Amino acid sequence: MNAEKPWVLIVDDEPQIRRLLTVTLEANNYHVLSAAGGREGLVLAAQHRPALVILDIGLPDFSGQEVLRRLREWSHTPVIILSVQDDEKGKVTALDAGADDYVTKPFNTDELLARLRVALRRSTKTEEAAVVTAKNLVVDLATRCVTVGGKEVKLSKIEYDLLRLLARHAGKVLTHRQILQEVWGVGHENDTHYLRVYIAHLREKLESNPESPELIFTELGVGYRFMATDT
Repeated sequence: MNAEKPWVLIVDDEPQIRRLLTVTLEANNYHVLSAAGGREGLVLAAQHRPALVILDIGLPDFSGQEVLRRLREWSHTPVIILSVQDDEKGKVTALDAGADDYVTKPFNTDELLARLRVALRRSTKTEEAAVVTAKNLVVDLATRCVTVGGKEVKLSKIEYDLLRLLARHAGKVLTHRQILQEVWGVGHENDTHYLRVYIAHLREKLESNPESPELIFTELGVGYRFMATDT
């Protein structure tokens, strides 16, 4: 397949959504494959190995969750979930199962394209960056040094571990459960109050305006997302 024009697989049972996505993606220099059901989507994914999959949670044959589970048995292809607004539990389950991001229906096409670019950019990186830069924040993962506007910021161990996790997955939504397991350990999956407190601490230390964050975004009812970076 043409490496300069990535292939995107759309798996959605709504013809109008497939049509809208196809027109939008093709106008933005992507090749498009589409499937109306999970079974067909898995076949196309295996046959064509697309660069990215856009996957609806609600499908007529297999659920989107089942498609994702089967896909993750053999592929690390980035997956962006399409979810209806009230399917919060489905979003969380999909992200925990290995989805890279989600977009809520009805969606803004510019936002979808931006998230798609982030997912593709992340998937092409073969090595983890030693330094993550976002606006005036610099996180040096090798030295564990964090600076804002050139001035070092002192963080506690938990604060640094939380920031490192978010920064290493810049642009990707991490669920509360994922973060709590990684930072606090198994058995703390429901301790969301810890997470809220430490996110607030980080925003106070890193954001120019903690009430209007530009680095660490809240995904309501789901988790948090560090701003997308090019490093």
